[in-house]
Amino acid sequence: MNCELNIRKATKSDATLIAKVVAMAIGEESAILYGGENYMNVFEEIALLEDSQYSYRNAFVAEVDGKAAGAVVAYDGAELYPLRKTTLEIIYKHTAKELQMADETDSSEFYLDSLAVFPEYRGRGIGAKLILAVKEKAFNEYNKNLGLLVDFENPDAERLYQSVGFERADVKDFLGHKMWHLVLRQQSTDNSHHPCKDAKF
Repeated sequence: MNCELNIRKATKSDATLIAKVVAMAIGEESAILYGGENYMNVFEEIALLEDSQYSYRNAFVAEVDGKAAGAVVAYDGAELYPLRKTTLEIIYKHTAKELQMADETDSSEFYLDSLAVFPEYRGRGIGAKLILAVKEKAFNEYNKNLGLLVDFENPDAERLYQSVGFERADVKDFLGHKMWHLVLRQQSTDNSHHPCKDAKF
C-alpha cells in the first residue's frame, strides 16, 4: 500500500484539527477536566493563539491525499510556564477552573505534548513520520532530547514510542495518573523510517 503522505507545519486554519487531536491524545475524561463540556471550543481557541501549549505554531499536520490524517503538538520545555499560563487563562475564562498540575517537562528537553492519528489512517506509519518531524526540530533547531509522558495503563502506546527509539527515564504523576517519562536521546539510533505498509503507527 502506497502513501501519498505530506507532513507540514500547521497554520491557524488547522485550529479545529489541533483541538481534535489534543482531545484524542488526552482522552475525553481529561479533556472535560481541562475544558469543560465544550472542551473542543476551548481547545480550538487555545490552538489559535501564538503563545499557548496547543498553539498552531507548535504543531505539525499529516495529510494523506490532501486530507488531514493526524497531527502532533510539541514545544521547548523551557517555554512550559509561559505557554501554560496562556493556556490556563483561556481555560479559566471558559470554565472558571483554576487548574493545578505538575510540570510535565522541563528546560532540558523538547516536549512532545500531544499526538494522534485518526483511526482510518492508522497502520501507515503516519505517527512515526510526525514523531520524526518533531525529532528533527528538537535535535537540529534546539539541540535537545525529545521527551513525552505515557500512561502506565497504556502499554500499547509505550511500545509504539519505544519502536522509534524512546526509552524510560523516570516516573511522573500527572493529572492523577502514573506516567512513564520517555526520552528519545540525540545519540539514539534512528528507527523512525518505517515503510507505510509495515509501520505500527
